[in-house]
Amino acid sequence: MMLHHVSVGARDVPKAVAFYDKVLAPLGYKRVMEFLPHAVGYGVDHPDFWVQVPADGRTASVGNGVHISFAATSKNAVNAFHAAALKAGGKDEGAPGPRPDYGPDYYGAFCRDLDGNKIEAVVIAMTLPAKSKKSSAKKAKPAARKAKPAKAAKRKAKRR
Repeated sequence: MMLHHVSVGARDVPKAVAFYDKVLAPLGYKRVMEFLPHAVGYGVDHPDFWVQVPADGRTASVGNGVHISFAATSKNAVNAFHAAALKAGGKDEGAPGPRPDYGPDYYGAFCRDLDGNKIEAVVIAMTLPAKSKKSSAKKAKPAARKAKPAKAAKRKAKRR
């Protein structure tokens, strides 16, 4: 694991939390820690993503070029994330769909939250080549051949 957690600043934490409650639910994430009205942490069993008042007490601002991507388990979850974001007042930054420039199996959706932070949901269908029964059987045969001479040697030794 490279990152422990990520935080975004919010001008109005309760309002931002209402947005993220709706947007992160389709991805299986929920509130796991609260320090209202200052901060809320989201995740599965520990806070990976925080919505909070900036630590310096000034107004939250958006970082140019920064975006946060949330892992999804399916294309349907990506679609639901995007729909929930738009319904909750977010702005579209890229409808759900394949992103071949990012990889052949990349499916994502982008939007802006109520404070202008760019967020994404993504699922990447990573498929491993299936091992065929023929290839594993071929590998097993040489091992069996090696075992036969050892058994034959033991039988010869018993005869002597």
